[in-house]
Amino acid sequence: MAHSAKAFLGPVIHSLSTSNLELLPCALLVVNSEGKIASFLRNVDPHQAQDTLRALNFSPDLVTIHRLGPGQFLIPGFVDTHNHAPQWAQRGLGQGMHILDWLDAITFPNEARFRDPDYARRIYASCVDGFLRQGITTASYYGSIHGEATKILADLCLEKGQRALVGKCNMTRNAPEYYRDASVEESLRVTEECITHIRSLDPAGKLVQHVLTPRFAISCDAETLQGLGNIARNNPDLPIQTHFNEAEQEMTATMELFPQFTNEADLYEHYGLLGKRSILAHCCYMSEYEMKRLKTLGCGVAHCPISNMTVGGGFMAAPIRDFMRRGIKVGLGTDSGGGFSSSILDAMRQAMIASHAREVTSKGQDKGLSIDEVFHLATLGGAQVCGLDDKIGSFDVGKEFDAALVGTRGGEQGIMTIVEQDDSLKTVFEKFVMTGDDRNIVEVYVQGRRVKGN
Repeated sequence: MAHSAKAFLGPVIHSLSTSNLELLPCALLVVNSEGKIASFLRNVDPHQAQDTLRALNFSPDLVTIHRLGPGQFLIPGFVDTHNHAPQWAQRGLGQGMHILDWLDAITFPNEARFRDPDYARRIYASCVDGFLRQGITTASYYGSIHGEATKILADLCLEKGQRALVGKCNMTRNAPEYYRDASVEESLRVTEECITHIRSLDPAGKLVQHVLTPRFAISCDAETLQGLGNIARNNPDLPIQTHFNEAEQEMTATMELFPQFTNEADLYEHYGLLGKRSILAHCCYMSEYEMKRLKTLGCGVAHCPISNMTVGGGFMAAPIRDFMRRGIKVGLGTDSGGGFSSSILDAMRQAMIASHAREVTSKGQDKGLSIDEVFHLATLGGAQVCGLDDKIGSFDVGKEFDAALVGTRGGEQGIMTIVEQDDSLKTVFEKFVMTGDDRNIVEVYVQGRRVKGN
């Protein structure tokens, strides 16, 4: 979808690497009519913006210049690497329950409602709107088991302009009669239908892609996992997502069902579901062997610190510092449904808290995460996990313009920490990350298209 070219002039903040945050007090970022970043000048005299555009061969008459106001700055859009779209309407319920009990009592009855396409349309529309409002420009969604509802979710993401990985959830066993695939054949057939539908909507996968989604090995028998592995092999463009080493109760149950394996890494790899396209949610308990497999295979980790501490059974602080030290890709997930919050800002804060807990339990070996590091997880790190870092996650020239315009003063202040006249850009940024919310996210863009704001 073509838009007129636009230029943003003012403070810009983005991650260059895990610990390298670039803060630019006055940059000029030019977005072409295809929604791509055509030029990014890091230091510009605000009075010379028109001349600078001319020097870049952009006619100032054809480019709308968006001058950021006092207290405003631009950041890349947030990436939610693990999210259950059907759980949008059940967030906050069943906190403190063990994972398998929570699924039976809260989640499965709720997700079963998505057999009704009208219900699916209403909840999913609210869900996509809600995430866009919070600056989540990309989400990796688990759908329900229903093909029709999953197609509706993909339709809505495209229509509303959210970049998304959308997956029909595969569940052929260990789920109630009323909420599981009728057979292995049906599970795989409906998956193929969803892949076909999403490709017909967005043939180049510019905005929406299907993601293969075995819920976890507990709910998929060997034939289903093998069938999905075959689809994965025949479709090298498709990402894959599942839950991995989430909770002790879940890990024990998995090994009882698959006694031929001693760990989940070997299990999923055996069925062709582990590789550089894999998004593994949670990864709370990791052996040295599994760490090495994830690194060798190039898998990504979706860290969901809120749900790890509120649903599942225990206070599970995943070894994020260790993943980062080993060069394993890590991003953040709201896991909302399991997590009570759908905000990536909340996930960033909780990731810091979890990492401090981890520092204590590791006797200082795994240092806590910094604000700069959790911001990387929420943006460029998440893009790497979703296999989209060539397109999004930072403001490199040639990438697509997925961004949030943050406001911190006046009517845009909301309830975040008050910004003082002499605050540095870094101070304003830290106040936003630690105390801001969706009220500070004034405008949101995906591929250059404005999806929130006037």
